[in-house]
Amino acid sequence: MKIQQILGNNIKLIREQKGWSQDKLSEVSGLHRTYISGIERGVRNPTIDIVKQISQAFEVHITDLFKD
Repeated sequence: MKIQQILGNNIKLIREQKGWSQDKLSEVSGLHRTYISGIERGVRNPTIDIVKQISQAFEVHITDLFKD
């Protein structure tokens, strides 16, 4: 599995565990909902700064987003 797919799957999993919609993650992270959707589908290749924004929004360590 490509790293983008692992990242996207983990973001979706954490988001759903928190009971958040993509809109909620968008609001908390400051990213557009369609960009988040692209990351979750593994079709976007976000910068490390974007990944950091998402980890901070979730209040998880950045490495949690890359666990296989």
